[in-house]
Amino acid sequence: MGIGAQKTLSHELGQRVSFMDRVHARLSGMRSQVTGFVYQPEPRSMGSYAKGKQLIAGNFQFGGHLVQQPETPLWDLPIPDAAFGDELNGFGWLDDLAAVGDGPARKLAQQWTMTWIARHGGGRGGGWSPDLTGRRLIRWINHAILLLNGQTSENSDRYYRSLAQQTAYLGRRWSTASPGLPRFEALTGLLYAGISLNGLEHFVEPTAKALARECDVEIDQHGGISTRNPEELMEVFTLLCWARAALSDAGRAPEEGHRGGLERIAPTLRALRHMDGGLARFHGGGRGMEGQLDQALASFDAVSRPSDKLAMGYARLSCGRTSVVVDVSGPPTHKSSLNAHASTLAFELTSARRPVIVNCGSGMPFGADWRRAGRATPSHSTLSIDGVSSARLLGSADGEVLTNGPKKVPVQHGSDATGMRVIGSHDGYLAEFGLTHVRKLDLSADGRVVSGEDTLGALAERDRVLFEGHMDRTALKGVNFSVRFHLHPEVDASVDMGGSAVSLALKSGEVWVFRPSGAAQMALEPSVYLEKGRLKPRASQQIVLSSRVMEYAAQVSWVLAKAQDTPSYLRDFEQDLQLAMDQ
Repeated sequence: MGIGAQKTLSHELGQRVSFMDRVHARLSGMRSQVTGFVYQPEPRSMGSYAKGKQLIAGNFQFGGHLVQQPETPLWDLPIPDAAFGDELNGFGWLDDLAAVGDGPARKLAQQWTMTWIARHGGGRGGGWSPDLTGRRLIRWINHAILLLNGQTSENSDRYYRSLAQQTAYLGRRWSTASPGLPRFEALTGLLYAGISLNGLEHFVEPTAKALARECDVEIDQHGGISTRNPEELMEVFTLLCWARAALSDAGRAPEEGHRGGLERIAPTLRALRHMDGGLARFHGGGRGMEGQLDQALASFDAVSRPSDKLAMGYARLSCGRTSVVVDVSGPPTHKSSLNAHASTLAFELTSARRPVIVNCGSGMPFGADWRRAGRATPSHSTLSIDGVSSARLLGSADGEVLTNGPKKVPVQHGSDATGMRVIGSHDGYLAEFGLTHVRKLDLSADGRVVSGEDTLGALAERDRVLFEGHMDRTALKGVNFSVRFHLHPEVDASVDMGGSAVSLALKSGEVWVFRPSGAAQMALEPSVYLEKGRLKPRASQQIVLSSRVMEYAAQVSWVLAKAQDTPSYLRDFEQDLQLAMDQ
């Protein structure tokens, strides 16, 4: 079957699933009855006061789009794309209105919820997918007091009928959600409803068992998930913590698989967290909502330390006030790679509370072109052969997946009295060029010096034959490559020492100095920082070391060190002030 036929079949299947979701939504509303809460869980989902005030002012920012229509009801807004619609129908904005919590916020929350029931309650419109329904149920139950305070008995009845309908729908359809985060959302919503609402207790036991089975299947023995997306792992962990707390509040213990999933994930998340509390940004994931990871880890009372081994295919180096997270595994494959990046051997570095070296991030909120660009190897802080990524994008029936990526990624990771080291390599360029990328990173024991070596070489005899074949085809022009170091937008970079170094000034007052060695040419070039929640990419800079493989190997070495007059510890007053203002 050709790709065109596959896409047609997939589209028809998608239409059929959507139709079946609507059918089950309507059937679920015929006999489902709920009259109140058995008990109401404590709200655990976090909202933003600032975003709540923006909603009240009529500024609607969802899915990377800003719609400014103060006089337009929420459900009459133009829908720019599916991501915008999903955020509306998932009701995450209810957390933001609850964070404001005043009269106008309550009025809008109630109006918009009742309008959704009137327009979508019969299975019409958007939002009838298992993951969005699970997400919506959690918010409706979390914020029941906000939604019911001062309501007429008629509106209260509508609210309860809709809760019952959505719960019955999830009971029928949760298994059709995609494995991973979408299915965890569906099951957590179903469990919340079964525990909280009277007459729905029969959902609790089978849902708790299903949630435990998903943990056994989807969370590997090292606490990772197949997408290797750190932010997605945090979302799964957060849902499992909420489900565990709801079960505990109802006097029930979580299943063994559920507990085991939490115990495996916690140390992995700690290893993937930088010194500033944000997650490393790999494979479509962002830093995470401020405070979410801390809250989730705090709610999980088992003692867990950061893993000293590989965590979901990442190595962590941490000394002094410096953290480095390196992708030392091949990218996800098949459907798990739909949002994955060609980032093998890329790294991020944070000094205390300040990100320094970053990856560009996910361009998904900014459209297809930015999404594609963000997935390419040059958008990451690693080596890339000019014009070629270490894994390639291929169109499929489900979307663009990664293919022809690294298959062998051996790694050594350890520490001694001098600091920490990771050495890794990958064969993503082997088939086409006969070349293997080898990267060595060292972090000194005091966290003040990071040194690296990047080698691109034909390591075995058969590799040299491939390399010579490429040289013959290109008239002995060699293989151009670049090693990129993308800088966070708040890093003030300037070429220094007659062009032999780059000084990096952080807003904390720290100064780092980057120096290359060898024959590589160094340049300071424009870059971008792709960040969820913003309307457009942020301008930033990147250090680029350029060289060429003319024989069987070429190596680029570099050192990034704190300036000698920079103290080991600086109080970051500016961020302390910003945090105080945000609170």
